[in-house]
Amino acid sequence: MNSGHFFSRFATAVAELSGKPVTFVMAVSLVLVWAASGPVFSFSETWQLVINTGTTIITFLMVFVLQNSQNRDGKALQAKLDELILTSQAQNKFVGIEKLDEKQLREMSRKLAEKAECVGDVADEKAESA
Repeated sequence: MNSGHFFSRFATAVAELSGKPVTFVMAVSLVLVWAASGPVFSFSETWQLVINTGTTIITFLMVFVLQNSQNRDGKALQAKLDELILTSQAQNKFVGIEKLDEKQLREMSRKLAEKAECVGDVADEKAESA
């Protein structure tokens, strides 16, 4: 198994676990234990450093794990949309538009909004005449 496949499986598992209520309860419990231990350590700088360092490390690592999961989800969703476009009456020019630059995407979005407005106007006219 290559490292990319391993990381993807690892990232999926971590992302799934991090979204569960039990994980949240464990995190809150850990913070409460840390807070309760404050008087024992006289609320020292080292005591504060423990929670600051721990949360910083976890946050730093979770950014990469969650971004990996989000990237894969986005690619999977895009592939599904491309398949729907290709098998429907939709215009095939929309396949792969996620690769366009920002200016091209804005222009395409503007054109689609104009078309949607025209379709809405036609629908309103038909509704009034019925």
